[in-house]
Amino acid sequence: MANILEINKEIRRAVDTGKVEFGSKQVKKLLLRGKAQIVIFTKNMPDTEKEDFHSLSEVSGIKSYDYAGTALELGSVCGKPFSILTMAILDEGKSKLLDSLKEKKEEPKKSAKKGK
Repeated sequence: MANILEINKEIRRAVDTGKVEFGSKQVKKLLLRGKAQIVIFTKNMPDTEKEDFHSLSEVSGIKSYDYAGTALELGSVCGKPFSILTMAILDEGKSKLLDSLKEKKEEPKKSAKKGK
């Protein structure tokens, strides 16, 4: 079961032990080249820009994830003194981020019945 704290921990681990790129220009280049494992967007990224990036990620076959926090929060999680609207994970290093995000997408499969 992946929660926001676990995802934050895995994002930080990917930044520390893997290879990541920050910023819209860099992420767009990586999407066009098909070079990222996953792309992360924050909730306060402008909708039109986010839609463009989601379209690019679908076309290139790269997974995308909508981060529940703001750009300032993602910057803090990554240990950076600046806001991060979008980032691309090229190599997750020792992180289990991709596994954590898979689990998070599979979570909603809960039964409506309780008790019996």
